[in-house]
Amino acid sequence: MLFDLRSRGLRRTVQVVYLTLAIVFGLGLVLFGVGTGSGGGLLDAFTGNSSSNSQGSAISQQEKTALRQTKTRPTDPAAWAGLINARWAGASAGSQQTTVGVQYSAKGKQELAGTTQAWQRYLTLTKKPDPDLAILAARAYGFLGQYGGAANAWETEAQANPNEAKGYACLAMSAYAAKQTRKGDLAKAKALALSPKATRKQLSSTVDSAKTQPTIVAQAC
Repeated sequence: MLFDLRSRGLRRTVQVVYLTLAIVFGLGLVLFGVGTGSGGGLLDAFTGNSSSNSQGSAISQQEKTALRQTKTRPTDPAAWAGLINARWAGASAGSQQTTVGVQYSAKGKQELAGTTQAWQRYLTLTKKPDPDLAILAARAYGFLGQYGGAANAWETEAQANPNEAKGYACLAMSAYAAKQTRKGDLAKAKALALSPKATRKQLSSTVDSAKTQPTIVAQAC
């Protein structure tokens, strides 16, 4: 036999891999239009790995420029928005897609933490946060295992797009991962109400799996 599944360790690895694939496929099918020809979706931002020194240098220069902007214009939300984007790009350059999700280097994790710090400063300077930046912040929090912060960021995104199910679904998953059951239940109900009837059973199952597999599910957004 190619694989001896009598080994408990191997069985567990296979289970994790299949669960990850099921979650990603389910989210893509239910929320993001995978296979429909619509293109795009929240999972698109998992790309961005770099193997070239030139790209890494460009990203580093991008962050340096953004940092200078925040120093010369410390109360300008646009300057901090630029830093959020730059640090997220830096984090993505230090990431690698694996069978169990995206893995970050030590440098990548530092950039993720910097992304959340820039996001917090940005929030103090604007009454209408950019939902696209909220998504980046939510993912950064998620990959750091800070699911409460991720839930708050997803809530910002969902409030900006109140007629779309995806933000509420990701809010629910992050809230469940953070043990914020009440918030998760409310967000899940909203996501289901906004979803086509034919997809609600799959969506409900996917969201609920965050209660038992928080790292895998919450980070799939």
